[in-house]
Amino acid sequence: MTKFDPRTTLLVVALENELPRQLAVGWQIVYSGVGKVNAAITLCDALSSFRPKRVVNYGSAGALRKGLSGLCRVTRFLQRDMDVRALGFSLGQTPFEDDVIIDLDGDGLSCGTGDNFVSAPPEMSCDLVDMEAYALAKICQQKAVEFHCFKFISDNANGDAANDWIQHLELGARLFSAEVLTNYSKFR
Repeated sequence: MTKFDPRTTLLVVALENELPRQLAVGWQIVYSGVGKVNAAITLCDALSSFRPKRVVNYGSAGALRKGLSGLCRVTRFLQRDMDVRALGFSLGQTPFEDDVIIDLDGDGLSCGTGDNFVSAPPEMSCDLVDMEAYALAKICQQKAVEFHCFKFISDNANGDAANDWIQHLELGARLFSAEVLTNYSKFR
């Protein structure tokens, strides 16, 4: 199996407080800012200058499925805020594109990406919610760059989500650093 090699792997994280540089020493890391547009711009810029073999996205996510906690591997990506049903497209489907789901053929979880902080269950069925992964997965798919995604469950995407998110960032960063950057074989 392929190892995550710091020389050929780009880490993409929305915010530095989700993964401080001192926990990823030796790794090429970019901070995209929040949301799909920021993530897309940052990744495209980084791909043109770094040219990695693989991209690893890490960040926080809200759990929609009961019992999810800790660090999770994500292999299916949906765009939960793409809604052109009024014109006959499916929820999550970009107009005039067939694929609604980006599926990496793995045994991980599904993540619905959208540009809003989820505090109540969305219409789209998925395991997790975030604000960047779908855009990153789609770019990597189109550019033929290997993509991996790990999310730390920071909240339960409910009314208490904002407070939970802030409290869990440090724990998630340390877990990702220890289990993926240092001992990535656990997830491969």
